[in-house]
Amino acid sequence: MSSNISGSSETLSNHPVVGRDEWTAARIALLQKEKQLTRLNAELAEERRRLPWVKVDKNYIFDTPQGPRSLSDLFDGRSQLFVKHFMFSPNWTEGCTGCSFESDHLEGAVQHLHHHDVTVVVVSRAPLEKLQAFKKRMGWHFNWVSSAGNDFNFDYHVSFPPEDVAAGEVYYNYGKEASSIDELSGMSVFYKDEAGQVYHTYSTYGRGAEYLIGSYVVLDMTPKGRNETGPNHNLTDWVRHHDKYDVNGQVDFVGQSRTLDSGDSGCGCSSEESET
Repeated sequence: MSSNISGSSETLSNHPVVGRDEWTAARIALLQKEKQLTRLNAELAEERRRLPWVKVDKNYIFDTPQGPRSLSDLFDGRSQLFVKHFMFSPNWTEGCTGCSFESDHLEGAVQHLHHHDVTVVVVSRAPLEKLQAFKKRMGWHFNWVSSAGNDFNFDYHVSFPPEDVAAGEVYYNYGKEASSIDELSGMSVFYKDEAGQVYHTYSTYGRGAEYLIGSYVVLDMTPKGRNETGPNHNLTDWVRHHDKYDVNGQVDFVGQSRTLDSGDSGCGCSSEESET
């Protein structure tokens, strides 16, 4: 779950209206800033690729539809592996709404990435049978594996020990932060060399996941922007599992859907999502 860049319809009634020439001049001025941001993003991507790597020596074994497979096996013949850390705790009945929103966007990209030396795998701690059932319900086709039998989620800091959760502070997004939940989201990237050695090259958390969400790109171009003006000021104010938009319900701060009885106006939950 992410985003607190809200746009409000309350500001639209007094919005300035001008002639085409004045609009074009203002648009050209903004274009210069957009070009600057594009160049900065390219520079940042290059700097990201220059990060040092960490050799992965632990033998993680995942439960997959093809049987037990190692992290090295998950590359599936390619040299680069993109992992989506999907919030799906073992005791949950369905996956996180925010992670599902991200995965809807990732689904369409997988076939292109697999043809460009990048394997995409989604990893969660829930048992494989739960992941497969939810994947079928959502109509996804990407490879989704369970890390229930290993330390992968904990080592990459998207799941947290019970004692840390009980203390109300976990290590997430490269620092300590307050949290009362045992799962958060993220993305990690790995590289495998010709000798078969695997390296961890990059991870991002919190709002870093917004790179996946094309819907935000569209919303950021619209007059109302992201328009996340509900109680949480993030995607839980409006995003639902794509098969639940017609259901009377809401999403709590953990990303879990909750069906509302008629007359129930909401839970007043607060967001615990950190920024990049």
